[in-house]
Amino acid sequence: MADIQHLRKMTGAGMMDCKNALTEAEGDFDKAIEIIRKKGQAIAAKRSDREASEGCVLAAAKDGFAAIAAVKCETDFVARNADFIALTQSILNKAIEEKPVSLDALTALTINGRTVADLVTERSGVTGEKMEMADYLYVTGGTVTSYIHPGNKLATIVAFAEKDAEYETIHGIAMHIAAMSPVAIDESAVPQKVKDNELTVAIEKTKAELLAKEVEVALKKAGINPAHADSDDHITSNTAKGWLTEAQAALAREIREKVPEEKAATLPEAKVNAIAAGRMAKFYKEFTLLEQKYEGGGEEAGKITVKELLAKKHLTVTDFKRFTLNAD
Repeated sequence: MADIQHLRKMTGAGMMDCKNALTEAEGDFDKAIEIIRKKGQAIAAKRSDREASEGCVLAAAKDGFAAIAAVKCETDFVARNADFIALTQSILNKAIEEKPVSLDALTALTINGRTVADLVTERSGVTGEKMEMADYLYVTGGTVTSYIHPGNKLATIVAFAEKDAEYETIHGIAMHIAAMSPVAIDESAVPQKVKDNELTVAIEKTKAELLAKEVEVALKKAGINPAHADSDDHITSNTAKGWLTEAQAALAREIREKVPEEKAATLPEAKVNAIAAGRMAKFYKEFTLLEQKYEGGGEEAGKITVKELLAKKHLTVTDFKRFTLNAD
């Protein structure tokens, strides 16, 4: 039993796995460890095509450096396991200690003689589930802080230019980022790809709305209630109810098909661009950190923007990262 306990402490494997490995290795500890490691590799390879959507997300901050480490698994049961959480914590601790600059650099670091990549793979042998590093993120600054949302599925880290910033305020900003999911600090920091995508969506949505209005006008001119003909299904059901005649139903379908085709090429470009610009302004207000209403708790919550709070506290956010396993 003492040998089994010692092997379990060294590998993190279950009691029966350790007992069987020692039996197979005829008491040779090194050989038993290798047996357990190979089991982890075999299970990881076997389950490589499985989806790992659960996991553990942890964050920490120390001496101007903050990091998030996220390890995925298949089930919430394993995600809540103390040993799995401890593995994630040990990886995070190593990141805080060594300050790697990429996920690859982190997985190459060693803990007790084993690489992080090997430790994650070997843990698969213990649980029988696919496991993988989901992500590794970090920030640096004069002051840094971290926040882990209850449940270990969501975490944030934030960097400020100033040193020795007030904990309550910076922690509130980290909580705000967790809750409000900004895409960047301000408009200038929004990735161009995101801007282009949002503008395309704004333009297409604007055109669709303007064409829908043209259809509504045409239906009214034809003496048809637009509410009775706002979709093909409604036209069918309202005809069955007697609210539309067969002739009106046919005309409504013709209008819904032809008017958008005819009007699409003549939509006023200036009007489309102006409305799309308004949608972009709304996007920046809702999804950039400084323009959002502050929702990090305290008396300022919901009353002022993050920009106003930071000005009041004489603070400057220089970077932040947010990671979640949940769908936002």
